[in-house]
Amino acid sequence: MSQEPPAFAWPAASATGVGSMPGTDPAEAIAVVLGELPDLPHLPELPGRGVGADLTGRTAAMLVDVPVETTAGGWKLAARPGRDQRRAAGFLAADLDAAQEAAGEWAGAFKIQVCGPWTLAATVELPRSQNPALADPGAVADLTASLAEGVAAHVAEVRARISGAEVLLQLDEPALPAVLAGAVPTASGLNRVGAIDTAVTRDGLRAVLAATTAFGLVHCCAPDIPFGLLREAGARAVAFDLGLLRRGEEDALAEVVEAGLGVLAGAAAVPSRTGSPGPGPAIQIVTRVTDLWHRMGIPAAGLDRQVVFTPACGLAGASPSGARAALARCREAARLLPELIEEGTA
Repeated sequence: MSQEPPAFAWPAASATGVGSMPGTDPAEAIAVVLGELPDLPHLPELPGRGVGADLTGRTAAMLVDVPVETTAGGWKLAARPGRDQRRAAGFLAADLDAAQEAAGEWAGAFKIQVCGPWTLAATVELPRSQNPALADPGAVADLTASLAEGVAAHVAEVRARISGAEVLLQLDEPALPAVLAGAVPTASGLNRVGAIDTAVTRDGLRAVLAATTAFGLVHCCAPDIPFGLLREAGARAVAFDLGLLRRGEEDALAEVVEAGLGVLAGAAAVPSRTGSPGPGPAIQIVTRVTDLWHRMGIPAAGLDRQVVFTPACGLAGASPSGARAALARCREAARLLPELIEEGTA
């Protein structure tokens, strides 16, 4: 009896963005995303607007009954919501208004991004010290529960505003490898928060992913991604910077690929405002992925369904034209891949 192929939330030959975009105008950003990524658009993040639009602050706007405020070093737990938490909520509302205006009639996959529980705990400080909340298991539990509730409400609001959307929920976890390795610094910088047990880490991720029926994935732009742990936590896809993937991690990636998880492959270089090289030709982007599949010993058949092409990381540091070019190249690469598979050259 043949095994059913895995179900993915996106159509074949798709491309998307990691999340962040340059600029400060949400209407302009969503117009670019919808124009360049017609198969899998995402809700743009605009950290260029300042405090409250950053990864931690944006997600702080979603927290339920866990107030935070800003400090000289970032964000910390507080007795009542601070002005910047309200500012973050205003940014998020403006982004949703722009998305509803531009994509209210959209039908299909639509990705949103939030800070994952472990990166949140590593970047939000405790109220009476400058140590990260990660150092206090009770604070971590409160943050995770609040985040799960807030994410569920956020997904529900996106679905209400874009009724035809099949929502993909991306948890951004750049600090996850450091959390597992005990490498997150304390306030003094002289010590590190102890490594968090893998079972505890898995359960925290699972609590947030399971809070909604959205297609859940985890993005990590750091080396040493714990692919197996992400699968155990309930992620249905993994997203990463292909340039940071080490040869020793390819076996672990191969296991989750063979288990049917989707892959958002950060294969297109991110151009910067300082003139670093752009994303390169589409064939070069495709080859980076097909070469990886060959090294892992996995047939190319179905690759165009399982893999989504993305820039290597967020595009906040790119120029508007550079960001548009990176997204366009990802789209071109995604559409080139099926032709190469059919020709047998992938």
